[in-house]
Amino acid sequence: MHKRMTGRLVMGLCAAVALSGCADGDVQLPGFLQSNAETTTTTASRSSRTVERDVEAPEVFQASDKGLWDGRPSLGGVWVAHPDAKDPERVIIRNTTNAKFVVGVLYKPERSQPGPKIQVSSDAAEALGMLAGQPADLSVTALRREEVSEDAPAETGSDGAETTVAAAPQVESRALDPIAAAAAALDAAENGTSAPATSSSTVAAATAPQPTRSAPASSLSKPYIQIGIFSVEQNANNTAESLRRAGMVPTIKPGKMSGKDFWRVIVGPAGTGAERAQLLKKIKELGFNDAYYVTN
Repeated sequence: MHKRMTGRLVMGLCAAVALSGCADGDVQLPGFLQSNAETTTTTASRSSRTVERDVEAPEVFQASDKGLWDGRPSLGGVWVAHPDAKDPERVIIRNTTNAKFVVGVLYKPERSQPGPKIQVSSDAAEALGMLAGQPADLSVTALRREEVSEDAPAETGSDGAETTVAAAPQVESRALDPIAAAAAALDAAENGTSAPATSSSTVAAATAPQPTRSAPASSLSKPYIQIGIFSVEQNANNTAESLRRAGMVPTIKPGKMSGKDFWRVIVGPAGTGAERAQLLKKIKELGFNDAYYVTN
């Protein structure tokens, strides 16, 4: 009997303490309903990127022979023609006499001509230091573009430590009612509907950046048409301007090979094979007979 009275007295005291806590507004919630006030930081992770570079591919094409510029101006920028060429190729052209070189395009000549095997355009001759009518010893090697993956280093501060990004500040300043939120979730579960989002999540969703839709990629493996490669930027600009006047949208893509700058002029991308063929026909009507299809 004494033990029963003692137990009731203890329970009564606990209830009184709980009620006094509620009256003071200091409610101790279960662990799963308590908010986490700790500030979190996220360490910037290392990202992976891919870069492209040109490498010589003598197994694709390699020729060392006499080259000649006939002295006439030619369209298409920097190029050479050799009878052993099959498809148009990006090549590095070296003048072994004076060690000058330039990046250009290799073509198969439309007709054979007497004299040196390698025919040289006026722009190529200028870059290689060749004089009109005087043969020079040239070396022509195909180029291939390879992709190399690199790990971009994480951003570091002035002290060399990895940069940390603080967690985003809370959007809503007033405290949310965890008991009401739990009740709403239970009601939604019973009714088979989703629980309404809280105001903080609604604001976050509204301010989150929306993904942008990228333009659909062309189904062609070579959707672009290359007009030429130029060692002088102004010549590339002049070619691009003539294409614009004809109603096309050219792109000038700068490049560098062994410290030498060059500029490629391309048009595209074409969405279909018929569109690409029509575009090439229009380009050749402007006099750029050496234009050809490229990947990028």
